[in-house]
Amino acid sequence: MSAQTANTASTTTPTVADRPGWAVLGPGGIARRFLSQLPASGGALVAAGSSSTERAQTFADEAAQLGFADVSAATYDEVLADPRVDAVYVSTVHTGHARLVLAALEAGKAVLCEKPLAPNHGTAMALADAARQAGLPLVEAFMYRFHPQTAALLDLVRDGVIGEVTHIDASFAFRTGERTGRLFDVDTAGGGILDVGGYPVTMAAAIVQAATGVAVAEPTELTATGTLGPTGVDEWTVAQLTYRGGITASVRTGVFVQDDNAVAVYGTRGRLLLADPWTLGADPTIEVHAVDEDPRTLSFAGEHPYAREADATTDALRAGAVEAAQMTIDESLATARTLDKWRAAIGLRYPFEAESADIPTVSGRPLRVQDGNPMQYGEIPGVGKRLSRLVMGVDNQPDLAHASAIFDLFVEQGGNVFDTGYIYGGGVLEGRLGKWIQNRGVREDVVVITKGAHTPFCDPESLTKQLLESLERQGTDYADIYMMHRDNPDIPVGEFVDVLDEHRRAGRIRVYGGSNWTPARFDEANAYARANGKHEFEVLSNHFGLAEAYDVPWDGCEHATDAASKAWLEERQVPLLPWSSQARGFFTGRATPDDTSDAELVRCYYSDENFERLRRARELGDRFGVPATAIALAYVLNQPFPTFPLFGPRTIAEARSSMTGLSVDLTPEQVAWLDLRD
Repeated sequence: MSAQTANTASTTTPTVADRPGWAVLGPGGIARRFLSQLPASGGALVAAGSSSTERAQTFADEAAQLGFADVSAATYDEVLADPRVDAVYVSTVHTGHARLVLAALEAGKAVLCEKPLAPNHGTAMALADAARQAGLPLVEAFMYRFHPQTAALLDLVRDGVIGEVTHIDASFAFRTGERTGRLFDVDTAGGGILDVGGYPVTMAAAIVQAATGVAVAEPTELTATGTLGPTGVDEWTVAQLTYRGGITASVRTGVFVQDDNAVAVYGTRGRLLLADPWTLGADPTIEVHAVDEDPRTLSFAGEHPYAREADATTDALRAGAVEAAQMTIDESLATARTLDKWRAAIGLRYPFEAESADIPTVSGRPLRVQDGNPMQYGEIPGVGKRLSRLVMGVDNQPDLAHASAIFDLFVEQGGNVFDTGYIYGGGVLEGRLGKWIQNRGVREDVVVITKGAHTPFCDPESLTKQLLESLERQGTDYADIYMMHRDNPDIPVGEFVDVLDEHRRAGRIRVYGGSNWTPARFDEANAYARANGKHEFEVLSNHFGLAEAYDVPWDGCEHATDAASKAWLEERQVPLLPWSSQARGFFTGRATPDDTSDAELVRCYYSDENFERLRRARELGDRFGVPATAIALAYVLNQPFPTFPLFGPRTIAEARSSMTGLSVDLTPEQVAWLDLRD
């Protein structure tokens, strides 16, 4: 199995020439605007890359007229191999950004990428991760964010000139002459939302950030209406956003309807108006209208925003940073999530994102396991494959593109076990996992845990029906591990053993067991199996982790955090696949004795003993140089019985953070100390 190559983080600050060398990849219309202002920057154009060397040469000739000498015109690969190039400006169609961004980072170049960074959040995550691993800047080119007018607007908001911000109105929409070209092509991610809808979205977020002091503002609610045109792209749409704290925003975009293209910010003491927030002509202005003040206008003439974003990128490169403060990576990721939600609200999904699509790796290269990955491995007799000690849950990925990016990262890092269930997402999530496996061609390389027989359909007949349907959804003919998702004590345990054994002998199941089964019922099942010549239960999946559970999140769940269960597991050496090993965020820092806002967290985990476990995890984490969550995972991995903890990251960053626990090797004494047994 193979995977796209990721870079290792830089350990030294790159050496950058006094006048950094720039290359343009994709010499189209927006690239010419960038080129026209580049002379006002501290950099120089040294190369132009294109799929057409003729177009690249034309662009190089235009650069020469602006005073840039010796500009080479070449293919993308040749440009990225040019040692004179310190930074690249990616300005192809939206669907061409990702592979060029990855290639540029792999070549050691800083990247300024035209908006949107990627067509969806799944792809954007992979690009952000690659930049962070490479230790190189990745900047999304919302050039207005680098203009002094925008900086002044945010200062006015921070200073409370119009009081507390209550509402934002922002639009960027225009009417094209005809429905042709990339803007109306679903295969190149056309439409208003991705082309210019990010402008009002990022402006609203920046204003909320300035008003509230948060680093990244993302709407908690989004509703939208709109019109999809005859080519399938959004031609006009309006979205209503609500942010934490109550600030609201109305944002509009389109490619077949002209709007005012302005920004208005309303507060308890007045309003601010930007009549030219995006194109930023010769003299953009901010009108300030506040109670008890005469109206005033602030002017910002003579600025060059494209030059400013170029300098911000190379300044970050000199500083050894992975982002520019004016538009951080986390802001770009929040923007991608918001634009995904906006498109979903009006029913727009591009064909290349469909649940049935053959979505390749972001780099386009075959998937492979990276050398030097952190994964640990174990065996479960009967599975016939080596198992990664971490198990990827498939219930936190909103679409196939997002799932593909996270699953690919997991495999790159050595993971090969995936956990799914019949009830997850009404069956959609099983199908999504199956489609990814089909797209990558890795069925014999991965281990799929399939769960069924969930209450109220926890009986032998339902088990068979759900197993067959799960296999069909996944596009496979067997489950590596099958677990009953719940137990039903009203049914004699032998009836479950009989039907599971039948499917195992038929080849539909390789190993089976129970999820949320008590040790006593597990023993009863195996006593029946031995007495009747059946296969025994071989795996258990109950809640287990460093925090002792005093209750469970859902009805019918069972935990194994008590001393008796731990002793049973150690004596039997039953492989445990624990869920919620991180105690639903208890070790992330959001649990404090005086914060009782999360009733479920309080009910299940709040106690003096668990807060002492948290304190000890932090203390040990400081010693190992990892967060408390990594210590909590290491505690599960270093038990005296086999464990394969499940985790369900929502992002690539969360996945990497969780996997830091793989590098922590705890002694039995440290495990006991964390568990308050010493």
